[in-house]
Amino acid sequence: MMTTETPRRSTAAGLLGGWISRFDLALELGVTVDTLRRWEALRFGPPCVRVGRKVYYRRDAVHDWLQLQEVPVPRRAGGRR
Repeated sequence: MMTTETPRRSTAAGLLGGWISRFDLALELGVTVDTLRRWEALRFGPPCVRVGRKVYYRRDAVHDWLQLQEVPVPRRAGGRR
């Protein structure tokens, strides 16, 4: 018996290889999906793309956004006492 199904590709090497879903990004950042949704509304978080109801983030854009969030610790005035 022959099958007519086409083999499924792994999404890691497929079309969405460099993209991450909102749910997966929330897990990796340790925030809720609602937080990412709120950041998008405030235009604060990493840039995203909507495909129908799905929201995806480009991994490289998330890395760039995280680097922009890095702020140096201000030095305290004064010296040793």
